[in-house]
Amino acid sequence: MREVHDVQAPAAALRPPTVAIVGRPNVGKSALFNRLIGRRLAIVEDTPGVTRDRIYALAEWRDRVFSVVDTAGLADEETQSADTALATQRQAQAAATSADAIVMVVDAASGLHPLDQDVAQIVRKTRRSAILVANKCESPKVADAVPGEFARLGFGTPICVSAIHGEGTGDLLDAIVAQLPPSVSVPQSEDELALALVGQPNVGKSSLLNALLGEERSIVSEAPGTTRDVVDEIFSYQDRRIRLIDTAGVRKKMHAHGAINYYAALRSLQAIARCDIAILLIDAMRGPLAQDRRLAGMILEERKGMLVVANKWDLAREQGEYSQAELIEAIHDQLPFARFVPVTFLSALTKRRLGSLMPLVMRVANNLERRVPTPRLNEIIRDATLAHPISGPGGKTLKIFYSAQPAVHPPLFVFVCNDPNLVRPPYERFIENTIRRNYDFEGVPLTFEFRRRSSAEASVA
Repeated sequence: MREVHDVQAPAAALRPPTVAIVGRPNVGKSALFNRLIGRRLAIVEDTPGVTRDRIYALAEWRDRVFSVVDTAGLADEETQSADTALATQRQAQAAATSADAIVMVVDAASGLHPLDQDVAQIVRKTRRSAILVANKCESPKVADAVPGEFARLGFGTPICVSAIHGEGTGDLLDAIVAQLPPSVSVPQSEDELALALVGQPNVGKSSLLNALLGEERSIVSEAPGTTRDVVDEIFSYQDRRIRLIDTAGVRKKMHAHGAINYYAALRSLQAIARCDIAILLIDAMRGPLAQDRRLAGMILEERKGMLVVANKWDLAREQGEYSQAELIEAIHDQLPFARFVPVTFLSALTKRRLGSLMPLVMRVANNLERRVPTPRLNEIIRDATLAHPISGPGGKTLKIFYSAQPAVHPPLFVFVCNDPNLVRPPYERFIENTIRRNYDFEGVPLTFEFRRRSSAEASVA
C-alpha cells in the first residue's frame, strides 16, 4: 500500500495578494465576484453558514492564490442614509487604499455614467493602475461600442465580459494574475506563535493587546476605528515567543459604515493569513452578530486555530441579563460551523479573568500540532465505518482501506477509499466528530481528503 508522507509546515506565514472589485452600484460586481470564485477555481473552503455573508473568497488561477474582495452590498446599505456618489467614492477609496490589485467594473449595456468618472478619479489619485472591465457584453453590438465609450476613463481598453454567462472571465483572470505583486512572506521563528486579534470595531482589541503586553502600546478610544494600521508586538509566555497582531486598521476619515467594514475586513484578512491562531473578540454586552459570523468564516476558511473571547463580561454580568451558558449557546447558534471552538469570558479593560486566555491559547496551539498515530487512526475509522456504513446509488458501500494524518498545523487527514463520491458532507462530519471524540482538537479546523485507491495500491493490499 502506498505510504502517505508528512507535509512540513511552511517556515513563513504567507499573505496572498488582494484583488478588490469596485464600481458604481448595479454594474454587476456581485455577479462578477461569484463568477471569479466559481467551482472551476480552487476555492479553499466553502464554510456552511457563511456563504451568503461572505465578501471575499480565496481563489487560484495559473498557480497564483489571491483573495477576491467584493464591495457589493455596501452601496445599498449606505444610500439609505447617504448620497450615492459619496458612498461609491468611499468604497473606491477603501479598496484603492487596501487592495493589491483593483478591478473596476462598468456597465457596457447602459454606457458611461457620471459615477464611473467619480470612481476612476479616486483610483487615479492613488497613482495605481486598474483593470477596467466592461460587464454585460452579451450583445456583439454592445461589445463593439465599449472601447471608444470608456476610453476617457484612462485605464486603456476594457476587458469585455459577461459575468452571467462567464464569457471573457479567463482573459480577466489572466490580466489579474499579470498585475499581482509577489505574495509576501513574513519570517517567523520556529518557536514563535502568531496571534491575530480579530473583531468588529470597538469590541476591545486594542485594550486586549495592551492588557497582554502590560503596557499601553495601542491607542484606545471609545470611537470605533481608532487604530490606523496593523500593529505587531512581541512578548513571551512560558518561554514561548508570542507575536500579537492587532487588526483594526480603520482610518479615521472613513466615516461611512460600509467603507469602515470593508477596510477592516481587508485588514483582518491580511492579519488572519499571517497568524497561527485568531482570537475572535465579541462584545458580551451585545452578543454575537452577523459580522462575527463573517469573521469566523474567514478564520476557518484560512484553516487557522481559533478561540472566541467574550469581552466586557464584567459589564454584562452586572446587568445580569444572561449567564455564560446562555451566551455560549447564542454564540453556537450564530456560529454553528464553529462549535469546536472554545469560548472564554474576560474584561480586557479591568483585566478580570485575563489569566484564562493564554492557557487556552496554548491548548489550541498544542492541538494544531497534534498527530494521531496511524494504527490508532485506522482502528478508529474502521470501527466507525463498520458501526455506521454508508451506501450510494446502486447499493455501493463506502470502504475506507487506509487512513493517515500526513500533516499538522492544521491537521490534514487522508482516507484512501473505493469511491470518494460516496462521502457526502453529513458523513464527513460524522468522521470528524469521531476523531474529535477520541482526540483533543478543540479550536482547530480539520481538513479531510478522500482519495480513490489506485490499481497499484489494490494489487499490493
